[in-house]
This record gives sequence, structure tokens and C-alpha cells, in this order.
Amino acid sequence: MITAADLPETIPLFPLPGALLLPRARLPLHIFEPRYLQMLEDTMKTRTRLIGMIQPRSAPGGEKKLCAIGCAGRLTAFSETEDGRYMITLTGISRFRLAREVEGFSPYRRGEVTWGDFSRDLGKVEHDRGFDRPAFTDLLGRYFAAQQLSTDWDALKEAEDELLINSLSMLCPFEPEDKQALLEAPTLATRRETLVTLMEYALRGGGEEEVMQ
Repeated sequence: MITAADLPETIPLFPLPGALLLPRARLPLHIFEPRYLQMLEDTMKTRTRLIGMIQPRSAPGGEKKLCAIGCAGRLTAFSETEDGRYMITLTGISRFRLAREVEGFSPYRRGEVTWGDFSRDLGKVEHDRGFDRPAFTDLLGRYFAAQQLSTDWDALKEAEDELLINSLSMLCPFEPEDKQALLEAPTLATRRETLVTLMEYALRGGGEEEVMQ
């Protein structure tokens, strides 16, 4: 188990639009770009094996900026393909705040980060005491039908609050800025409320896609 004392001051950064990682959740990734293959090789040499998932954001003049908050995942599984690419799994450890990017000779981006704002991420599994699961499941069913998505409903019924809410936050096809709002939600209850708002907005016809009632 990683403790607060184990968290490094500097981590590699993997900017990926729309990709969301949350504490205790798992994110599969396909690594093939040379700079990220190098990042993976370097990460495997470290004790914590952490990679910081973070979203890029637009800035005036086309400058490639990063969001202020990301989530670090520990490399927990990987397999190599015959052509030298990797399929990896990151398990979310803690969110972080990006203090500054670190200049250097690595082909990938690195950041100096702080962890203090997210100490609860290293704690126990969160529960949502105000979670109305039947109403949420009904809304989810209508949203999935509108988006033409399928799922294992029996598994959803059995899933713990945190696993259910975080998995849906990661998997649902929301815009990058909406994913960032889900990441930055301070509690599981707030994330669930944000998730409900996003699904209701989509069902009312919000966004770029036409959806049904």
C-alpha cells in the first residue's frame, strides 16, 4: 500500500483528452508512442511506479497547457505485443495538484506536484449515504438507451457505491471539461450529483448529439 510518505514530488505526466482516472479505479491504456514507451520504461524503474494522468487544456495562442488537477495511477499490469507496444493498467492512487512542469531531457512531460489537498484519496473506500440507487438506476437506464450503450446490469446492482459512481464517471462519453469536473469533485456524493446532472442534461438534448427523452 502506498502511503502519503511514499508519494514523490515529481512524476511523469500523461496528457490524454477525455481520459479519467479516479482513486482506487483501474484505467487500461494502450501505449505505442516512442515518448510514452520511454516513460513506461522509466516508470518501471521507480519504487512507486506512478504515472500522472492529466488533461490538456486550450490556451491563447495555441499553447499546450495542462489542467491544474490530475490523478496519479500505479502501474499494476502490463503486457507487450509482438510489435513492441504495451497494454497497461493504472490503478488510481491519489489526485494531485500540478505546481509546475519540470524542464529536462526526457521526451515526455514531467511535473512537480503536491498531494496535500487530496489526503482522503489514500483512505478507505468512500460511501455515499444520500445515494438513491433505484432513482439513479432508472436515470442510468434512460441515459444508456439514449446513448445506445449496453452494460451488465446485474453487476451494476451488486457494485459498491464508489465503484459504481467512479466507473460510470470514467466510462460515460462526456466532454473533457465534464470529465475534469467529475475528477475535481471533492466527495463521492458531489461526484454522483455531477454525474446525475450530466446525464440529465444529455437527456434534455444538451450537447452536440441529439438524444431522446
